Formats: sequence, C-alpha cells, structure tokens
Amino acid sequence: MRPTPAASESEPRTVQQVTPQRDPYGDQTPDISDYINKGEKPTMGEVIDRLHRAGVYTGLGAFSPPGTRPPLMGIAVPEGFVLPEGYVRHYQATDDGQRIEPILMFAPGFQLHDAANRPIAMPKDRVVPPELAPPGMPIRRIAIPAPIESGGPGR
Repeated sequence: MRPTPAASESEPRTVQQVTPQRDPYGDQTPDISDYINKGEKPTMGEVIDRLHRAGVYTGLGAFSPPGTRPPLMGIAVPEGFVLPEGYVRHYQATDDGQRIEPILMFAPGFQLHDAANRPIAMPKDRVVPPELAPPGMPIRRIAIPAPIESGGPGR
C-alpha cells in the first residue's frame, strides 16, 4: 500500500511574486524572474499565463500563449502583385517565429459593392474568400511551415 501524498505534493506549485532585493535607486519594475521559481524552466505558454494571472499585459504579457491564436488561413499574396484599394496584405508568424507568407484581407472599414452598387456581405475576420479576390490575382492558399524542433531551455 502506497502512502497518500501530502497536500503540498499533490497540488501544483504556485508562484508568489517576490519583492527582489534591488538597488533602491535603480529600476523597480517587476522582472520576468519575479514570476518564476528558482530552478524552474517553464514553457513560454506557462510564463505568459502566469503574467496574465498576475495582471501583467505588457512585455511578454502582451502576447497570447502559444497555440491559442492559430494563424488565419487565406489566399497567398504574391510579392509583386499590386493590390487595389480596399485590399491589404496581412503578415503573420508561427508560434516559433517563422514568417508565414502574407494573406489577402480586406482593409478595416472597407465595403465591397456589387455591379448594382449593393454592399456585399464582408467576412467577420476580413479574410478575402477566393470569389472576392481582385481580378488577375492567382488563387493559391498559404502553407503553414512545420514547427521547428527546439531543444532549448524549458522545452
């Protein structure tokens, strides 16, 4: 029969913000190390989650945890293709920092109209569907690069 673990062993460790010993005349802004226990190697998602729980939404806290905001899928915009008014290139990156080729989106506030000058329903995410792409634009969906394997700290 195995002994029952103590409550402190069965519950995940929590991080308490510690007031570090800093130069009283130096920068007193909390540092990322204030949210990580000594010897711990949390993932970036865990760090961002801890910052958000502590009410920090600047610096790394300005980002969503990896995997919570997947890239938008859409039509690839060729490098030299001149976009007409109302269309924009939207640049993105993967969670591991790889650039994704730009997709075609409608500019904020732009309204497309049909031949009878009636407004056309715009997608909520502003991603241009193939049938609303500008004339002459090649239609090809973007490809998302495979994740880079990392053996770095916290991985």
